[in-house]
Amino acid sequence: MRVLVVQNFDSEGLGQIGAALVEAGADIDLRRPYRGETLPQDGDAHDAMVVLGGAQNALDDEICPYFPELLDLTRDFANKDRAVLGICLGSQLVARAFGGENRIGAASEFGWHEVSLTPAAKTDPVLAALPENFPIFEWHDDTFVLPEDAVRLAGNDVAENQAFRIGRAVYGFQFHFEADRPMVRDWSTSFAPLIAERHPDWSDRLDDEMARNGPDADAAGLAIARAWVATI
Repeated sequence: MRVLVVQNFDSEGLGQIGAALVEAGADIDLRRPYRGETLPQDGDAHDAMVVLGGAQNALDDEICPYFPELLDLTRDFANKDRAVLGICLGSQLVARAFGGENRIGAASEFGWHEVSLTPAAKTDPVLAALPENFPIFEWHDDTFVLPEDAVRLAGNDVAENQAFRIGRAVYGFQFHFEADRPMVRDWSTSFAPLIAERHPDWSDRLDDEMARNGPDADAAGLAIARAWVATI
């Protein structure tokens, strides 16, 4: 199993997805096009692709001139029935690749928030085993309108479209299910000045929020990661 991982920003790692891929014995091919690394021309050499998050928005082609190429690559994977996973910015790019409308600055969330599964999720191979409601880590300002052929799988009051599927195994997740407690603590340190500008009390709240939400969020995130890896 060879999995292409497209990283879009420093410190945006695989987290629990990486744990699930290691369990499955996957060969991870990490590309960082924001640092000038090239993307494959097509999906022929990979069985699946993960597109991670970042501080950019999904329409930032001037800042990230590789975005159009990444959209083409996403469609190529889908056309070849190869699994795709987009997280946060990655989900917004997947939505864009299939004709969804990106809405910049229309849905801001930070910290652990509850999401709810839709009725369609009850029969979805990745989400069927999850509880109907669960806390999960969020960090985004943007959202999107679903592509025409997408199946909506989860949402909440801030962002109606928190998870969706296109075809058999192309998934977009607005929430950061890969971010377990160690990753959130790392982000809270690495991005402390940025977080403090908008959430000055975060460092004081972190331990309590982590204790209250972390165990359930981590369990849900690892279950999603393992179930998505199984689609490969």
